[in-house]
Order: sequence, then structure tokens, then C-alpha cells
Amino acid sequence: MPTVDSVQLVVDVVAERTNGRNAAFFNGIQQEWSQRVQQYIDHGGSPPLVTNWTAIQPRTNTFLNLYLSPAENSAQGQMLETMRQHELTICPACGELGRPNTLDHYLPKNLYPHFCITPVNLFPMCDACQLAKGTKVGDAQSPRFFIHPYFDTFVGEQVLCLEINAPFDAPAFTLGIVNGLDPSHARLIRSHMRELAIERRYASFFRNQHRRLLRLVGAMRAASQDVPQMLMTIRQAAVEPSLNAWDYVFYSAVCDNPDMIDYLTNAQLPQYL
Repeated sequence: MPTVDSVQLVVDVVAERTNGRNAAFFNGIQQEWSQRVQQYIDHGGSPPLVTNWTAIQPRTNTFLNLYLSPAENSAQGQMLETMRQHELTICPACGELGRPNTLDHYLPKNLYPHFCITPVNLFPMCDACQLAKGTKVGDAQSPRFFIHPYFDTFVGEQVLCLEINAPFDAPAFTLGIVNGLDPSHARLIRSHMRELAIERRYASFFRNQHRRLLRLVGAMRAASQDVPQMLMTIRQAAVEPSLNAWDYVFYSAVCDNPDMIDYLTNAQLPQYL
């Protein structure tokens, strides 16, 4: 969770505008704004449960300026800077390796402008996820499309799994979800994967990682190393930063597939440059 208290930030932002040209507006909405932020927290940001605030729609730009043009040393400016200085090495939305270089609004800022500087509504996300997510939140069949990185704590465990099928020199794969999830969690994971096109994006990673695996195993065998043990070690090293990081998901699938382990240990491997 962000270190800045989301409700207290409302108080601080309003206080900084006591003598500004928007003082009357912010003083007039402080109580309801705080209540709506608390409602967001109480309901985990779930779109069906967080009511929209139609009365402030004409002042959307007033809110958006707090995010887009924060004054130097302002309360929200310091909060945004702190959140952008994260140390994440994977995208928390999809698990792809790389430092996510933007902040996403879980509830889109143009639809919910009063949450545009709410810390619990902001989290780092990679460019590919942000482009795919856009301003979507859900539909009639799936009122909530996306996992919330702060409130959906079940994703702290492994929820993505990979199935690799022979022939192992040019395998097919299926990226899915682990068995045993609560049905509501499983539905949320499926919609999250679908809307962010995670399986399609994983395909390129999988092909490159598979070629790398064959080269790596060839070097292990040439050095008379224990291939299954070495692969288990690689999987263990991939536990950090996440059980849903693409590397960990890949090596878990390899290590848990006896037929593939037998192929990697004993079969003649294709030559990849």
C-alpha cells in the first residue's frame, strides 16, 4: 500500500488552497471528497461499489490539474514523486520483467477525477498494460475487469500457470490460471488476462525463453551438470520478485513437467545460434 494516507491527503490538499482562487470550491467539497475516498478504500476500488460523483464533473479539469501540474513541494506532488521512485522490477499488472515507468489510475482519472491523486488509486504499470487497459473498468458480464494491486491480496500467491506440450523442440503452450482459486478470484484473473492481452504478449517471451532454455541446457550437459537440479535452482532464483513473474511461471512449468525434463536431460537438442 502507498505510504501516504489517502484520506489525509485530501485534508492537506484542501488546506494548501485556503487562499487560492479555488478555495471556496475545495472547502465546500472537502467532507464529501474525504467520504468518497474512504468509500473507495472500504470497497477496494471496485467499480460497482464506488459511486460516481456527477456533481463535480463540470470541475473535472480542476481535479486533473492537481495530478498533471502539481505545484512544487505540494502535498500531492510529493506523493506522486515518491510513488514514481519505486524499486519494482516487474509490472505488477502482468508480471513482465522491466521497470514500469508510468503510474496508472485503477479507476480512470477522466471518469473519476476526484480519485486522480488518491494514492490507493495509483500504481506503477508498464506501457503495454496501460495502453491495453485504457479507461476500461468492466461491463455487464464482468463489472470489474482488473485486479487491484493493493486490495486483491490473493495475487501474492501464484495465480498464473503455464502448460507446455510436446514436441519439446517446438512446443505449444497455454498460459492459464492455477487450480483451486476461489471462483470469483478465477473470474477476475481471467478477465484481467483477457483485457490486458497477457497470453498473447507472453507468446513472444515464451518463444525466446524456450530457445534460451535449450541453449542453456546444452551448456549444462556439456559441463556434465545435473540438468533437473540446475533448472530447479534457476526456478528458485526466479521466486523474487513475484511468483507471477514470467520467468518464474516459465521455469515452474518446465520443472513440473516430467516429460519435458526427460527430453531436456536425454534427448538430442536442436541447435540454436
